[in-house]
Amino acid sequence: MGAVEVVDLFCGVGGLTHGLQKAGLDVVAGVDIDPNCQYPFEANNDSRFYLKSVDSLTKSEVSGWYSGADIKVLAGCAPCQPFSSYSQGPKGKQDEKWKLLYEFQRLIVDTNPDIVTMENVPQLIKFEVFTDFVTSLEKHKYYVSYQLVECEKYGLPQTRKRLVLLASKLGPIELIKPTHDTPEKYLTVKNVIDGLPRLDAGKISIEDPLHKSSILGELNLKRIMASKPGGTWKDWPKNLVADCHKKESGRTYVSVYGRMEWDKPSPTITTQFFGFGNGRFGHPTQNRALSLREGAILQSFPVNYKFTPPGESSGMKSVGRLIGNAVPVRLGEVIGISIMKHIETSKD
Repeated sequence: MGAVEVVDLFCGVGGLTHGLQKAGLDVVAGVDIDPNCQYPFEANNDSRFYLKSVDSLTKSEVSGWYSGADIKVLAGCAPCQPFSSYSQGPKGKQDEKWKLLYEFQRLIVDTNPDIVTMENVPQLIKFEVFTDFVTSLEKHKYYVSYQLVECEKYGLPQTRKRLVLLASKLGPIELIKPTHDTPEKYLTVKNVIDGLPRLDAGKISIEDPLHKSSILGELNLKRIMASKPGGTWKDWPKNLVADCHKKESGRTYVSVYGRMEWDKPSPTITTQFFGFGNGRFGHPTQNRALSLREGAILQSFPVNYKFTPPGESSGMKSVGRLIGNAVPVRLGEVIGISIMKHIETSKD
């Protein structure tokens, strides 16, 4: 196999890059508009970070990052918020919220990589912008495959659904088959975070500054003490139930103020995973929400992955956002394994 090089657009803190590198791919550049991503990206990965907006990138700039590779891979996970909360309005493809995916499409056409991969929210598949993206790839002679992935079936200790697209000029390409295809094989919360030091709400571990949890007020402390793993606020005494949940309109909102279960994957890790009231993010046995480190581990980052420079405080909201927005490392590794397998097969 000749040299394979990857450019990772919208790279964030390096979840996809770290996974691709674990699979044996050489990621030569990561691009993101958020300066807070530079330290974690470069401190944990053998790659260089470029603080740029994708819509400002040129053909010569991106092409120049590939240093004579035999096979060029262009990866991108455009920010997903527009696709999960909006519908395509009267401005259609001119709308600003679709801009970044069309910019990714432009760079594919301009730089002509051998392989393309994209990861995003499942809702994207419903929009014209996705149809346009696939049509453009096919027009430029790519074999395209895409599917909705249940990440727990690939060894992520989290129930997370993502849209994964692979496209290649070398021949048909597809994601590898699930590696953990039955519930008995799923990685659980207990499998991955049980060994971390015990932690009280609002405290920071001496051993690991990222193992820190949010403060709980007196009322929320009583609520989490009354919460059962896998249960809901309906298990609480009436005096602990929030007024909004007592109303008819609030009785169905049972996915907040919950404890996770040891023997199942966690719920989807969001940018708010460190807050007990933001979802089912209560620790299974300790009276607190997930720590930043636990959220990162459930996103399959290594236990020693660095998110802030030495001596700099790890802000709950700022670092929580970076972790929640990341492509899970394990999913990146699965994508990388699929690409490597495809390249080897295509050489036969």
